[in-house]
Amino acid sequence: ASSFARMFVQVCLYFYCKCLWRCLKFVVRKLTGQCELQRICYNTKPGAARTMKIEASLKGSKSKRLQTSVNVHPDAIEKTIDDIMELKRINPDVNPQLGVSLQACLLQIVGYRNLIAEVEKLRREPYDSENPQHEEMLLKLWKCLKPNSPLKARISKQWCEIGFQGDDPKTDFRGMGLLGLYNLVYFAEWDTEIAQQVLTDSLHPKYSNVQQYLDFNYFFFLSQLSKAEWEKKKFDKAIGYSFAIVGINITDLAYNLLVSGALKTHFYNVAPEAPTLTHFQQTFCYLMHEFHKFWIDEDPLDIMEFNRVREKFYKRILRQLQNPEMALCPHFAASESLINM
Repeated sequence: ASSFARMFVQVCLYFYCKCLWRCLKFVVRKLTGQCELQRICYNTKPGAARTMKIEASLKGSKSKRLQTSVNVHPDAIEKTIDDIMELKRINPDVNPQLGVSLQACLLQIVGYRNLIAEVEKLRREPYDSENPQHEEMLLKLWKCLKPNSPLKARISKQWCEIGFQGDDPKTDFRGMGLLGLYNLVYFAEWDTEIAQQVLTDSLHPKYSNVQQYLDFNYFFFLSQLSKAEWEKKKFDKAIGYSFAIVGINITDLAYNLLVSGALKTHFYNVAPEAPTLTHFQQTFCYLMHEFHKFWIDEDPLDIMEFNRVREKFYKRILRQLQNPEMALCPHFAASESLINM
């Protein structure tokens, strides 16, 4: 009985989507004199809300020309808009703003797809110690994070000071390829103060000051400290994780958000046209900083809880991105040019 009920519901949904929904759109068009694309552009403010509706409308169209319009080359967008206007029998002279709005949306849609391809290419490219450009970027990472501590040798235990696992960082980039290095260098170069502070925190074990006292004499420690002093020392803690390794892991998190489409909400709100690799790297900086604070708030016992904290953080970001007005990075707000699109 339950199987029959599920099948009946599925048939009803299919009938609704294929027949009733199209009939409803036809009736609404006749009543308003506007097609669905017009209604979206005229009634929805620019940004993720509008672009995602336009994307869904084009993909769900019965016309193959409209379905494939979201996959065109950026150089073909202008002609694609003309084709859409012609197919929908919309006079561009009477509706000049519609073409501008559709173009902005298509630039974002196509740009997001191209960004995935660019990010994927970097992720698949392995770090090559024989490549001078790769080596130069790696050394730049050290200089940005440790400007007052010269690197004594290319292969050195010093790399552990910024959170790599061994003497040669190249082995740590295997999971994310050059993408991990690109993101870390961007964070260290453009958000230098925050990156250095996160690194400083990560170099020390959690509850370092308290633990020193406890190791000496637990009961003596409790008897000698007032409540205020205990509270101060209890929160005088650092992070205790490997900065570079966590950075590569957060790169993986950002990559999954991008590929799954979850970041469309953010990018469609912050990029008035096509989102770029820079937008992705700025998002990585935000995620690094937010994860740093989230780790402190979660107060894990040790690094063995990393996966639990990371998964909880990932779910929180996903919930935030369900809001069509969400922009993860407030200081990378959408261009004011969006207002007139």
